[in-house]
Amino acid sequence: MERDEVHYRARTFGPDNQPVTLLIVNISPHGLMARCEKPFAEGDKIRVTLPAVGVAGAEVRWALGGRLGASFEPAIDLASYYELIAQLMKK
Repeated sequence: MERDEVHYRARTFGPDNQPVTLLIVNISPHGLMARCEKPFAEGDKIRVTLPAVGVAGAEVRWALGGRLGASFEPAIDLASYYELIAQLMKK
């Protein structure tokens, strides 16, 4: 599935349960790509707070140079995803 380009700052909690801000640059029902100052490692479990969805669990699939890709576990259902995109595009 294609990703939607966004520019959204999301509160995230990593494996150490400390809050971190992610700048999400693209997203799909299955995952996201974001910029982040805190280094994460492949396999890290994170929780991302998103409008219309609430807290979404994800696993970091790759991390490189202040960017990361993560896969939602489970994927966001389409109805919630469309509401999420509508809210992200307003901001």
